[in-house]
Amino acid sequence: MYDLTGKVALVTGAGGEQGMGRAIARRMAQAGADVGINDIVPRRGGSADWAGLPDVEREIEAIGRRVLSVVGDVSSANDVEVMVSRVLDHFGRIDILVNNAGAIAGRDRVPVVDLDEAEWDRVQNVNAKGTFLCSRAVARALIAQGTGGRIINLSSVSGKRGVARFAAYCASKFAVRGFTQALAQELGPHNVTVNAICPGYVETERVAEIAAALAPEGVTAEAHHLTMKTRTEANTPLGRVGNAEDVARVATFLASADAEFLTGLSVTVAGGAVME
Repeated sequence: MYDLTGKVALVTGAGGEQGMGRAIARRMAQAGADVGINDIVPRRGGSADWAGLPDVEREIEAIGRRVLSVVGDVSSANDVEVMVSRVLDHFGRIDILVNNAGAIAGRDRVPVVDLDEAEWDRVQNVNAKGTFLCSRAVARALIAQGTGGRIINLSSVSGKRGVARFAAYCASKFAVRGFTQALAQELGPHNVTVNAICPGYVETERVAEIAAALAPEGVTAEAHHLTMKTRTEANTPLGRVGNAEDVARVATFLASADAEFLTGLSVTVAGGAVME
């Protein structure tokens, strides 16, 4: 496992039971980092006994690392400033930012001719603007510290190729990749690397939301979810869909010293389903 001893990471969107944020926060704690975790609400989805951020806190504490949870909206500049300030006050520093928070799939998964402006704005505000706001706040702290750092942005394979009925989502994730490259050039002189991860199908709560939004008339969300999974497995060279740990391992690598000469990249994590 990569060594993050002495580092402090902030992971947004970490309150989902099956989510990538939770997996990334735990993996970085296992590698030795103290972790700030965030979500827009303390609990978002999951099983009946899932408490959300408090459960992630307990998991990280059980690993033996310090943890702070901060509820806040990444699309709000004020919430972001408060979140970053609280992490800095609690831990005394910040070294790693993982921009994982994402807009919930729903009424945006329609053809462009049927896409409401409000839905377009909602997706951009969380996925693109949220990444900008969090990165700006943390970049300022990293520059002030003068000790380098890591920013890791969650894009998507849909940020590398367009998908019908995903126009708002694709636009936001293409934006994340462009933002990543621009910021990598700006922060390179400060020894801060900026990279993106582009997951394919990852079995999280979000897939169930997408299945519900895309299910044809007369087909249940559960049945369409199974169809999506089966189709993806058949079209993936490694023969399975992704899981949150697949993404967490890549994020922890990019946060480590082993990735110190990598910046501006968009790393696809899709089992070969997308090879670019």
